[in-house]
Amino acid sequence: MSGRAIARAVLGSAVSIVALALVLRSVDVERTVDVLRAAAPSWIALVAVFITADVLVRAVRWRRLLAPIRSVAYRPMLGYLLVGYLANNVLPARLGELVRSHYLGDREGMSRTTTLGTVVVERVVDTAVVVAIAAAAILVLNVRGVVTDAVAVGVAIAALLVVGLAVGVAAHRLPGSDTIAQRAARWPRVGELAAKLRDGLAVAGRPRTLVEALTLSVVAWGATLLAFAAAGQAVGLELRLGEAALLSSGVALASAIPAGPGYLGTYELAAVKIAEALGIPVDPAFAMALVVHASILILTSAGGTIALARLGWRRRPEVATATAER
Repeated sequence: MSGRAIARAVLGSAVSIVALALVLRSVDVERTVDVLRAAAPSWIALVAVFITADVLVRAVRWRRLLAPIRSVAYRPMLGYLLVGYLANNVLPARLGELVRSHYLGDREGMSRTTTLGTVVVERVVDTAVVVAIAAAAILVLNVRGVVTDAVAVGVAIAALLVVGLAVGVAAHRLPGSDTIAQRAARWPRVGELAAKLRDGLAVAGRPRTLVEALTLSVVAWGATLLAFAAAGQAVGLELRLGEAALLSSGVALASAIPAGPGYLGTYELAAVKIAEALGIPVDPAFAMALVVHASILILTSAGGTIALARLGWRRRPEVATATAER
């Protein structure tokens, strides 16, 4: 692991520790345990159904993003995605995104850098959709305070990501690109990697592909929204649609912050703070977040373990023979 990765891992773990400390200071742990003990199993089972639907749709989305570059069957694509989620659950700072890019590229004989480019597009699309959901929920619920400020920051970040993606897609057409290319020619490897990354980012320049990705993102987050609503029912909370939307999108934005394995701490802290802003009792809200978060971690870890056992870690011999190091 490089020094930068180690520093990112240490910082992420520190963020999780601080977030967990803040959560535990805000809730009554014993009361939360009592709420969890009384949770309705049928509603928790429904949470698992919605989380599973979310993951299945996300695999379709990644497959559609990759389609202009390479056609990959749905089943292995789902496996690659789950392996990345498993890595996110055990590694800090969302390093699983790099793992799944490497894994798909290695197994399918593709450039890992190009594959990473499609993941970057996926992340930008995801962020834009989540911010849009959060902003709409705030308008509907007329929420004020720190939650509104946080979403405003999210809007700004999403805008920067979209602009950055647009620049990455069209970088070779921008004024001064020829000069930059000539200077980059001094470092052929850097230029090669930049070209491969741009190949992955270029899928965002295809209107049909982008519309498909946006639509599938809305469907996936709709499933997550319903998972929060079901988890609320499990712990005795009657959430309105707008409240479930703000909670699901809010914790998603918080989870984008590099944190410890499985974004532990930031997820729960966001749920508790949003619940406070909405006037929802924090103890059952904390219990609700734990139900959803635990469901995500258990399902993706189990799925990732099964996928890793079925697909194996090393690439197929025929791919290893046919593909040069990327």
